[in-house]
Amino acid sequence: MPGIVYLVGAGPGDPELLTLKALRLIKSCDALVHDALISEEIIKETNKNTEIFNVGKRAGKCSVPQSDTNLLILKLAKQGKNVVRLKGGDPFIFSRGGEEVSFLEKNEISIEIVPGITSGIAAPTYFGIPLTHREAGSSITFVTGHEDINKDKKSVNWRSLAKSSDGLVIYMGIRNIEFIVTELMLGGLDKNTKCAVIQEATLNNQKCLISKLKNLSETIRKQGFTSPSIIVIGSIIDFKVNNYITNLSNAYLLNKK
Repeated sequence: MPGIVYLVGAGPGDPELLTLKALRLIKSCDALVHDALISEEIIKETNKNTEIFNVGKRAGKCSVPQSDTNLLILKLAKQGKNVVRLKGGDPFIFSRGGEEVSFLEKNEISIEIVPGITSGIAAPTYFGIPLTHREAGSSITFVTGHEDINKDKKSVNWRSLAKSSDGLVIYMGIRNIEFIVTELMLGGLDKNTKCAVIQEATLNNQKCLISKLKNLSETIRKQGFTSPSIIVIGSIIDFKVNNYITNLSNAYLLNKK
């Protein structure tokens, strides 16, 4: 009889932000298939008999093809194993969890989905930036800055987004930040709009850059910000809790005009 596949969100990085259900499943599963951003502290929570498979993907580096990951999960489930497919953040937010679920459903494998805290929410929260605020943010848009390279036409209309939402939370936007900034300003977004870039959110080496839109590309480059980073754009940044950074261990804030 086939096992069950649990599609589990591991949260934004800090092991303490795992849900209780996620931790219970990790401790009891027969096989763990995890992404690259899952910390060793989380992986070590498995029991001594758990089979562990790293299928992580990182931009610019060799990675396991998605089709191979799908087949691996299917093989383990057909062997009768209960499998935790552990994904960073939430399994359905700018992840390929939806594709994996569709594949498993077609092969008649039982699935349970366990949500996780997505980095687009956790990153600004950890630096005291409210994504919604009655005086500044009644709407927020989550958007990817890195679309599928095989798309014939890009679906993100940055110029339209420039004025259609009070705030933007951009995933995987570092590599395309110059294009994104240019398109937003062409769409009418004020060049002095506040922005925040947050790298390695919730981890000990996390850091945050505050800048204006017109300077964002240059300051990201000069300060050496890399992936994984979240970019937040909008007047909500004006409502950042100014003394909150002092409560974060080993984190630092860069303020740029």
